[in-house]
Amino acid sequence: MRELSAEARLHIYARSLSRRTGTGFHTAALYSSLALIAAIVFGSLSVHPF
Repeated sequence: MRELSAEARLHIYARSLSRRTGTGFHTAALYSSLALIAAIVFGSLSVHPF
């Protein structure tokens, strides 16, 4: 079996790290958008316009 060069190993590691970082960013964006919607909904319930 052929050995991977250091450059190939670094490329594979960088791609896996990028994939994990992208997933974490998407998860954080999803939760922050849900938190923003919840804040707007609960904030509007406490206001009595009439």
